[in-house]
Amino acid sequence: MTKTSDKNCLNLKLKVWRQKGPDVKGRFETYEARDVSTDMSFLEMLDVVNEEMILSGKDPIAFDHDCREGICGMCGAMVNGRAHGPEKGTTLCQLHMRHFSNGDTVVIEPWRSRAFKVVKDLVVDRSAFDKIIQAGGYISVNAGGAPDGNAIPVPQEASEKAMDAASCIGCGACVAACPNASAMLFVGAKISQFALLPQGQLEAKKRALAMIDKMDELALETAPMKQSVK
Repeated sequence: MTKTSDKNCLNLKLKVWRQKGPDVKGRFETYEARDVSTDMSFLEMLDVVNEEMILSGKDPIAFDHDCREGICGMCGAMVNGRAHGPEKGTTLCQLHMRHFSNGDTVVIEPWRSRAFKVVKDLVVDRSAFDKIIQAGGYISVNAGGAPDGNAIPVPQEASEKAMDAASCIGCGACVAACPNASAMLFVGAKISQFALLPQGQLEAKKRALAMIDKMDELALETAPMKQSVK
């Protein structure tokens, strides 16, 4: 590989999982990412690679993205075997290329879980999380309007813990990183964010049982799906 002379640019070798559909066998394909600015995010780097592929008449790499601000939870892939890449507490869209070195080989693959089937390339179906939320991730009792909610005293410790739980963006990284492909971290967060507050305690047990039953039904406690390589 020809190395760039600009210290703010990188030349990388990408090994990307390509799979045309959920019922088609996939494989790793190798691409060159040249003159990548260290100021780019990981997704911006993929954008540049895709632009070159489109100009060459090739099928671009499919990957999920939306807000690109670390809020929506859409982006997500395994980078060198780690969910969202090497930086802790960072989504893939917030991962910057300055955390890589010139000449690196970067392996990119989708979440690996029986419940998260590959749609195409790096895109997986995470609707299992939506189904868990539909099973009980809400409060159905009449808790009144906003003024009523503000009138109910909430201990600061409970408020802080509920806010911490609510910060889960449902990206699926916990499932991808778990050897058992378990969704317990996601389900626990979505149960806790309501159960810790007075308005949610009335239905807390019912909510927890419903969401855990749905999690088990969707095979989010089974072993991770093995790669199917052609």
